[in-house]
Amino acid sequence: MKHRTAFLAMGMMLAAVVTLSQTSPPRKATPPDVKSLTGVWRGQTDGLPAVTLVISEEGGSLSGAISFDLHIRATVNDPWSAKPGLPEPIFNLRFDGKTLQFQVSHRRAHPPRTLADPPVCFHLTRTGPERAELVNESEPANESAPGLVLVRREY
Repeated sequence: MKHRTAFLAMGMMLAAVVTLSQTSPPRKATPPDVKSLTGVWRGQTDGLPAVTLVISEEGGSLSGAISFDLHIRATVNDPWSAKPGLPEPIFNLRFDGKTLQFQVSHRRAHPPRTLADPPVCFHLTRTGPERAELVNESEPANESAPGLVLVRREY
């Protein structure tokens, strides 16, 4: 009787192990394709460079920097030219597969009056394989003037 009970218990355990080994493990959520964001994103305004955004990825984490060009002219009769700004690191990056949200420090934008300014929030929304729209979230939404179109190139 003891052997029969032990044999029955071992048979039930074997059936449980076989059943559990046949069930697939729970699927993890597929991470967004961060590699599709990496590279150099450039945007222009009136035919002049306006924004350069560099995004890199290491181990699934995104990082990067952004620089804004200053459009200047010596007199009202002179043509406009672009002067590159200093790159600032982007931080608090969040990517959902289509839109990258991030912040940029505004402290060094126009010192000394901006030294105490909070970070500026942006989002970059993919609109095509190599295109995206950059929006400054602190500026009021304007349907007639959407975000700045950026085009991606490899490094």
